[in-house]
Amino acid sequence: MLKRIVQLFFLVVGGALGIFLIPTVAKMLNIGSIPVLEESYIRAIIGAIVLFVTTFWLVDYIVHLIKYVEETLVKAPVTDVLFGSVGLITGLIFAYLILIPIKTITVQIISTVLQIFVTLLFGYLGFQVGLKKRNELVALFSLPQRVVKRKGNSGDGEEVEVELQQGNFKILDTSVIIDGRIADICQTGFLEGVILIPQFVLAELQHIADSSDTLKRNRGRRGLDILNRIQKELLIPVEIYEGDFEDIQEVDSKLVKLAKVMNGTVITNDFNLNKVSELQGVKVLNINDLANAIKPVVLPGEELRVYVVKDGKEHNQGVAYLDDGTMIVVEDGRESIGSQIDVLVTSVLQTSAGRMIFAKRKLLEKAL
Repeated sequence: MLKRIVQLFFLVVGGALGIFLIPTVAKMLNIGSIPVLEESYIRAIIGAIVLFVTTFWLVDYIVHLIKYVEETLVKAPVTDVLFGSVGLITGLIFAYLILIPIKTITVQIISTVLQIFVTLLFGYLGFQVGLKKRNELVALFSLPQRVVKRKGNSGDGEEVEVELQQGNFKILDTSVIIDGRIADICQTGFLEGVILIPQFVLAELQHIADSSDTLKRNRGRRGLDILNRIQKELLIPVEIYEGDFEDIQEVDSKLVKLAKVMNGTVITNDFNLNKVSELQGVKVLNINDLANAIKPVVLPGEELRVYVVKDGKEHNQGVAYLDDGTMIVVEDGRESIGSQIDVLVTSVLQTSAGRMIFAKRKLLEKAL
């Protein structure tokens, strides 16, 4: 069917060219008046046949090209097609406005060339801008807050319906999903807004879950289970972001870009992503910071009883741990490895990677 349409197009174009060009060609060749060619429909038939025969080999190529373009457009996301088309139309409108003074140029060839060039240039630029800025445009229309109703579990097995404000996006990265603590935090109600899970994070999580390495595979499946729990059991709304940033390769860079576009907050426990986000002015919620903030406060001068488990990096140091996993570096504690001792806290170092406590043995212990 498509091939017939292309052939019909060539016949129509050939007929139109025949009507207008045959007299001109005859005049250029100094051919006298031919009665048959005086009839316009005869010239149309001759032009249609000539163009159809001379371009017969082009039909299949044009059909293949049209089918390729059709398949590409069908496979492309609807946002790409929509915003690419809007950008193209906008570019052509600007080109039309710019062409108004260009049309006044008296030199016909220069005017024609400039019109073609400006039209192609602004059409191309408009299409590219619309296509590459589609995520920002989608986010622009998504930013206004709206109230939605969502069913969830109240905690005692009873389903309740609550109203939640959307627009305050919390964007999860892969590490914090695999970590699992985010589900418990959501359940406590300390997070508000919308949990946003990018499609490229899901793809990375799926890749980890399909890994041949057993440890990686288990971590990936755990992450998928955590997402399923958040979406089905908790009250907080969960949205999947379908867009992507094809010009960016790293997932962490895509997360930072998305947070800028959506004016959202990145939730992570990755120290490096935390720092990169802060450098680029993106708000970050670090799960490790939260965990450290709710640990019992230990002040210099306090006395603790600890079990020294190994030696430290520096000479004669010992290392112990609190029940919550906080590491304690004990000065002169190497000789007490494998035993409990009383120590005095000398200083506390707090970082995003964790909390470290420095202590020294009590004088009584040293004397013993």
